[in-house]
Amino acid sequence: MLRVGDTAPDFIAETTEGAIRFHEWIGDGWAILFSHPKDFTPVCTTELGYMAALAGEFAKRNCKIVGLSVDPVAAHQKWKAEIEETVRTVLLIAPDRKINATIAYPMTTGRNFNEVLRVLDSLQRMAKHNVATPVNWEPGDDVIIPPSVSDADAKVKYPQSWKTLKPYLRVVAQPQ
Repeated sequence: MLRVGDTAPDFIAETTEGAIRFHEWIGDGWAILFSHPKDFTPVCTTELGYMAALAGEFAKRNCKIVGLSVDPVAAHQKWKAEIEETVRTVLLIAPDRKINATIAYPMTTGRNFNEVLRVLDSLQRMAKHNVATPVNWEPGDDVIIPPSVSDADAKVKYPQSWKTLKPYLRVVAQPQ
């Protein structure tokens, strides 16, 4: 089973846009891979349409999206067993090919791709600025300076200052 921190598997797949080699297709950006059990299922149909509508938002964040089906396509056979174990999983993959987040849903619950977009925004802030995001964070909200960043380093990184709520909980305006 794939876990956060694992390197995403490289694979070749036939897509509606032609053949891709996954790691090469990602390039220097982020990727979201989401699986669905098979074609012509009602919940997945609504999800695929919504993801198509959000494609521009993901592109603004240098993130490609791909849906992966377990329907019998020769290029999917190698990964089929793992996909069947984690059907309806969303994987967020960083430019270093590491899985940064997984979100799993039951077949009866439509995935919340606005949440996937929010998680991507959070992960990209962490990668660029070494900050964490608090509960119910939305882009533009204050972020958390992780405990791994000393006060001395934080003074250099955030000269405009921050607010200390607890010795281990420091918040700062979201860096751009």
